[in-house]
Amino acid sequence: MKLYKLAKGSLLQHNGSSYIIDDEWDKLINRDGLAAYLESVTTDTTALNAEVENEHLTGNILPPIGNQEVWAAGVTYLRSRDARMEESETGASLYDKVYDAARPELFFKALAHRVSGHNGEVYIRKDSEWNVPEPELTLFVNSNGNIQGYTIGNDMSSRSIEGENALYLPQAKVYEKSAALGPCLYVTSSPIPGETVISMNIKRKGELVFEDETTVSRIKRSFAELTGYLYSECDFPYGCFLMTGTCLVPPPSFTLQTGDVVEISIDHIGTMVNVIGLNTKHK
Repeated sequence: MKLYKLAKGSLLQHNGSSYIIDDEWDKLINRDGLAAYLESVTTDTTALNAEVENEHLTGNILPPIGNQEVWAAGVTYLRSRDARMEESETGASLYDKVYDAARPELFFKALAHRVSGHNGEVYIRKDSEWNVPEPELTLFVNSNGNIQGYTIGNDMSSRSIEGENALYLPQAKVYEKSAALGPCLYVTSSPIPGETVISMNIKRKGELVFEDETTVSRIKRSFAELTGYLYSECDFPYGCFLMTGTCLVPPPSFTLQTGDVVEISIDHIGTMVNVIGLNTKHK
């Protein structure tokens, strides 16, 4: 099932039909057994015709987040470890140790007002010369610590700032429009398969400048392990979104430019498109 957050209400796609749900977003998604609940809704709700469905989805899709926080896991894929070691000016072995450590790297990423959605703009930092998108399978974990859905995450990152000093991670990761989620929340009663493909391409002035793909099975840590550490000392009354780590990294010679278009696709969920911009409110 795919659940879209709209400007008004939510739209559920299930078994070739679509339904409008008027429940408040946070209340709707923050429950155990979300898949079973949504399926039950379809038995009591009239399906939309194709024209009305298109009207609801055209220009009305919001990022699938309400009052949740967004957190992220780092160095969960071997490619991510290698990239962090490549960028680091000091202490490259730090990332090697994190990759092999019992405790995962977890860090705060964003509140909802800094999160963009499908077809939204994400920013690169003006004080950074090396900026990249990071495609990540993102979990929605409810307030009880149970995974209820999945979405696509774009963890925008300044590799030059983080590479200068690992303690600069918050500045490299947390700023206006430094995250994107979307286009929907994929809800299923079964864990997402390991063979799920994650792919990314980047276009500049219509020309393809980067593309790559991998599978979820390449991740080192289980989702239960990541959520367990995150929830061990934190309460999330509305649930939480957890980006599970990047698995695709452009080469060191690549940096994003304004106007670039980033397309991230994950099997079962769909494709999220973001345009690269700059925060013009600050010099």
